[in-house]
Formats: sequence, C-alpha cells, structure tokens
Amino acid sequence: MKGGQIVGGGLKDIYIREKSDSHMELGDLLVAEGLNQDYTIIQVKDIEYRSQIPQQTLELSAGMKLEGYGDNLEVMEPNLRNYLVARAKSLLYVQKNDKGEYLTKSPKRPPSFFNDVQSITDEHLGFLKPDDTKNSIYLGDIRSGSTVKKEVNVHIDMIKSLTHHIFIPATTGRGKSNLVRVMLWSILDSEGAGILVLDPHNEYFGDSVRKGLRDHPKMGEKLEYYSPDSGNQDALTLSINVKKIRPHHFNGIGGFSQAQNEAMRMFYNKYGPDWIMEIAKEKDNQVLRPMGIDEKTAKVLKRKIETKLGVSAIVDVASLDEKKCVFKSNLFVGGESGLSTINDIVKSLEEGKIVIIDSSKLSDFEELFVGSIIASNIFNKYKTYNSEVLKNKPVISIVIEEAPRVLGRDALEGGMGNNIYGTIAREGRKFKLGLIAITQLASVIPRAILANMNTKIILGNEMSMERSAIIDSASQDLSDDNRIIASLDKGEAIVSSVFTKFAIPIYTPEFEKFVDEYLENYDGGMEVEGETELIG
Repeated sequence: MKGGQIVGGGLKDIYIREKSDSHMELGDLLVAEGLNQDYTIIQVKDIEYRSQIPQQTLELSAGMKLEGYGDNLEVMEPNLRNYLVARAKSLLYVQKNDKGEYLTKSPKRPPSFFNDVQSITDEHLGFLKPDDTKNSIYLGDIRSGSTVKKEVNVHIDMIKSLTHHIFIPATTGRGKSNLVRVMLWSILDSEGAGILVLDPHNEYFGDSVRKGLRDHPKMGEKLEYYSPDSGNQDALTLSINVKKIRPHHFNGIGGFSQAQNEAMRMFYNKYGPDWIMEIAKEKDNQVLRPMGIDEKTAKVLKRKIETKLGVSAIVDVASLDEKKCVFKSNLFVGGESGLSTINDIVKSLEEGKIVIIDSSKLSDFEELFVGSIIASNIFNKYKTYNSEVLKNKPVISIVIEEAPRVLGRDALEGGMGNNIYGTIAREGRKFKLGLIAITQLASVIPRAILANMNTKIILGNEMSMERSAIIDSASQDLSDDNRIIASLDKGEAIVSSVFTKFAIPIYTPEFEKFVDEYLENYDGGMEVEGETELIG
C-alpha cells in the first residue's frame, strides 16, 4: 500500500508526506523502489503535523470552534492543506539481478525526489532468506511499527552470536525473560551449543502449572535441571563438595580483600583440597606465622568463609580423631558427597546440553559463586584444548541475570579484582565461550565490556541514561532511535548486531503461545512448512 511521497531531506533525514489514509507509525519500515529492481529500505523515526495554512489561522479556527462560535469551521480540502510528515532514515540499499540474487549495501545516496514509498512486504525481505535455519536462534518476527509479520521469522547464527556475546537490556516488565525462554527453546532444536542458565526466579524449567523448557520434545536428551532443594522431584541435587573449591573461584565474588585473597592462596598451597576445612579450624600464630598470614586476617577470613559457605559448626569425629565441618544447607557439603557435581555439569555443557541451575533459594553470593566455580572450570578446560580439538567442541554460553553484579564497574574496577564473568566477556570468544547478559542498568557496565557484546537485543526502556548507554555501544547507528526505544511495548525489540545487515525491529511472541503453536506443528523433528529468516 502506498504510504506517502518523498518531499525533501537527505540521506540521513528523509521527509515523507503521508497519504491521508496510510496511518504511518513510529518505527514503520517503508520501501522506496527504484527503476531496475532496486529499492531502499527506510524507517520512520519521527512524525509531525504540517499545514499550508498559517499557524495563527489554525489557532484562531480552533479557538472559535472550542468557544462555541460555530461548528462548521473546517478548512476546504483538509486532506490537502493539513497533513503529516514523517522523518525517516535510509537503512539498506537492495539490488536484485536477473537471476533473482540480491546485493545489499549501506545507502550512499537518498531515493529519488518525489519517489513514492510503500509499506515493506515479505518479498522486499527476500534477501534475508537462508538455505536452512539449522544451528540458529529464533528471536521473533519482523515488526514494522506495531505491525507484526508472522510469516517472516528472525533468526541469528547461533555459533557466531553466542561466541561474541548477547546483551539484553530493558526495564522490568518488557519481556526479557520471555525472550530468553524463546531463545533457549530454539537452541534445544539446534546442535553445537551448551548453555548454563543461572535462574534466580526459577522460571525457565517450568512446572505442572507453567510451561517451560521441560515441555520441549528433546528435553530428555538435551536438558538438565539442578536445584539445592532436595525435595524437588524434577531436579538433580545441586550439592558441591568444598574440596572442589579453589581460591580463584572467589575472585571478584564476595568482597574479599587482597590480604584475604592472599591468605586463601597460602592455605591452599599448604593444605590442598582441605584448605577450607583448615581455615574453619582456628589457627594460632605458631601455624600462621610461617605461612606469612596475619592472625587478624585469618580470623576475619574464617568468619567470612563460614558465613559465605554456611558452616554452622566444627565438630569432633572421635573415631577418626579429626574435626569435621557441618553445613547449614545441601549446597556446600564436606565428606565424600557432591564430589562429581561440577564435573557432571561441565561434561553436560561440553555435550551441548542446556543446564539450568535453580538459584531462587540461594543468596546473591551463592548464585554467583556457583556460577563462578562452573564457569572457571569450563574456561580452564577450554583453554587447554588446541585449535583442532576446540574446533569440534560446542560453543558454551552462560545466561546471567542482573549482569552488573559481576560486569558492573563496582564488580570489575572497585578493588574487588577481576572475576571469571569479566574474563569471559573480554577473552571468551577465543575459546568459544560467551555470555548472555541480562540487565536493567546498561549504564553501570564499562564501555569496554559493552563493546564486546556484539549482539544487543534492545527492549523498551524509559530511562534516558540507559538508552544513551545502549545507543552509544550498539553495532549500528541508533542515534535516531532514542524515542523508538522508549516507546517499545512488551515483547517489542530492536536487534543490533555485527551479524545483521541493519538494526532489525522484532516482536517476540508470548512463550506459552509460542510453545503451543510449536507443539501443534511438531512432527518429530522434520521440517514444517513456513518461511524462516536468518540474519547473519
């Protein structure tokens, strides 16, 4: 449908007079067609009133009507004299040759003056069609303004996007968790990726009331679920033996001072896997002095370790003539329990499974610390592989909510030292490791970290400071999208990635409805009819 006609502007700001019945919206995707099967995709960035009648006359007419001086004060030919003008921006220039092949590039000149523009159609997006969608992540459907094109699905390359990190910023209630659930469901259909999910709200696995990843047909072979709650019949028990903890697991987690970190390393060097047990046993100066540890530091460290790991008591084991730690919960344990948990999780991730950790009953420290132990083991293991071995390993990504807890300036630059999450953000792509970082506060994450997040799925955000941080670090020029981001409704997003040809507006369907439709069409893994788009 014809939307309007170009009446001025330039490459960056194209002014379009709206046809009276076209009803353009902020964010609409439009097309200005050329003469040789070429066209330019443009997007509406702003809309304003225009009139051929002087402003004073318009105000006088409105005042007379409002004050009751007559109801028939409409100007003649209102659709010609009063109208809307949209300010738009060129996104992509597309050429189609005689063989039906597409050539896309950044626009170098604006469309022709007085060129008609029309709403974008599925055919105009034909250059996005892939040979297949294997090993991709489904994000949603193409969206033009508030119009969703359900026939045009948007995928991104799974291996590339996960290795180069995914960043999902939005305020509360805009659909962050819904988006991630849809993404993870899609990953269960693919091969070549293991995902560790730290789930502080226990909303990804699902239960008898809410749909979740447990409803996926491949959950038995590709999904594992851990919980510290021993009464959870659906979950494997998350129980970690303290002998598997190393001093570097605390780096940047828990607020330990440099002196305390040094003391932990001294204890580990002397006592090996039993170092935490030895810290819990109070030492006197005769033991501490040769190790180079101050007695006050040791006492504070003992108190912190007991608090963080939930040590409730040190008891004598008469038959063995030794002391034993008693823990408050099942999360951290001693003895011979929980020795294989971390290795089992790492093994599952290396096999390309999604592993969900229910951290809803854990403290912030416990959640991040468990993630730190697993992530450190993965990182150290992948670092040891040579390039040939690594090439055949799946990419592994970690889903972390409230990302500033480990990626914010206070966590990385506040004297607490670097942590494994920051290390993966900076170096992970070399070893096929990535992050899916979710946050409300992009502005507190250092620019260097944001710059490494090469795919950003931007949902609605009313806070100007947050929008500025997102726009400044986006892979495409979003300088004109401030108002669009602020106006995004629940489920609406903009995908800005080095693997996309332009910033793609999408709508992510509600997870429950998406799952119902998926299961209705599921036929045991065979392809189902329908069009799918792959970006990147």
